[in-house]
Amino acid sequence: MTLSQKAFSLLQYPLPHHALSRLTGKFAQCDNRWVKDTLIKAFIKRFNVDMSQAQEPDPTAYATFNDFFTRALKADARPLGEGILSPADGTLSQFGRLQAGQLVQAKGHTYSAQTLLGGDTTLAEEFLGGSFATVYLSPRDYHRVHMPVTGTLREMIYVPGRLFSVNQATANYVPGLFARNERLVCIFDTEHGPMAMVLVGAMIVAAIETVWSGQVTPLSGHPQRMQFGQPITLEKGAEMGRFKLGSTVVMCFANQVNFADIPPATMVSMGESLGAMPTTVGG
Repeated sequence: MTLSQKAFSLLQYPLPHHALSRLTGKFAQCDNRWVKDTLIKAFIKRFNVDMSQAQEPDPTAYATFNDFFTRALKADARPLGEGILSPADGTLSQFGRLQAGQLVQAKGHTYSAQTLLGGDTTLAEEFLGGSFATVYLSPRDYHRVHMPVTGTLREMIYVPGRLFSVNQATANYVPGLFARNERLVCIFDTEHGPMAMVLVGAMIVAAIETVWSGQVTPLSGHPQRMQFGQPITLEKGAEMGRFKLGSTVVMCFANQVNFADIPPATMVSMGESLGAMPTTVGG
């Protein structure tokens, strides 16, 4: 990492993360035609966004910048592979075994599953000896999050926190980045055992949504656990949530996943196979 990248990370500590993010959210939700069209076109040009795969390829057809950012893709744009699927378009930054309950953030940096999942020791113990995978969504990516395997929602936990920018520079210099930022922990029961999908907020991420509860963040500054009266089962490949401006998905599995031979920092697409899951818990 260069000195400028280190400085970029360190300068974020005193910034009013939440105020900046909520202000950005107001602009992103503006429906003034000139404002939203200008923002969308500038964004497409700056990040080289491929609109040919969008269900609606006309940038001016979106009511707000948020609608553009969370745009749907054409039905055949993301074919589903075998085994565990990538939940989103992005960079597969780290993956592997949960060694002693620790996940790898970047070279030389780890953080605990217990902290990531909101501090619940009993919940974290369900994933001891299991596996994890982290997918970082860049600004140009498709920002809906899908199920890597079929699962039934057990509970959802909102964990308050900071909103550091999420990229390689901050991953290298901000300890416990994904367990420090505001996040939404979704616990699913699957045929392979429990699975946690953690949607991590970041600077200028205006909100996180799920398909069963709508917009969840921002909430008040204390953890909140939520359960739902009716079983919510989502099939493999189904949409489960989305980011209003981008961030990161961290997945935890109870089993040791047989990951494909994919180098870290590889670009992946939603629906792409990341590896094979044992057929039974402990298999």
